[in-house]
Amino acid sequence: MPADTRETRTDAVRALEAEFSELITRMRRILTENAQRVSPGMLPGAYKVFTTIVRRESISQSALAEALVVDKGQLSRTVRELEQLGLIQRAPDPADKRASILSPTAFGLERLAEARAPQESTLLNALEGWPVDDIHSLTRLLHALTTGDVPT
Repeated sequence: MPADTRETRTDAVRALEAEFSELITRMRRILTENAQRVSPGMLPGAYKVFTTIVRRESISQSALAEALVVDKGQLSRTVRELEQLGLIQRAPDPADKRASILSPTAFGLERLAEARAPQESTLLNALEGWPVDDIHSLTRLLHALTTGDVPT
């Protein structure tokens, strides 16, 4: 194993960056395909908004904008589009009557399940030969990377 010098660390980080680039490209392709299956013509950004609402189950539009780090005007248009497609619904926010809470509809959940079905086992299949401890380690390390924590 090479010594932990600035140069070897830089080379390792560059190799990691290249692998992330490949992974992101693959994920973009999957997101684009899934968006098209949810609703022909849907853009990947709208799909991301929709799946974030689904993952949170219910969320205010301002919290959604903050979570996605997006322009509130663009988000408003996307939310309207998702609502018109019948994928999400609005309900009054009990804490702030001026705001609304967004949540997926049964139809939206059904469309998302259908869209995800073709790739549902992709990651499971890709990790089939991996020891479960390695999967846990990868998960822990990715979490540390996304949160800025030092891995333990």
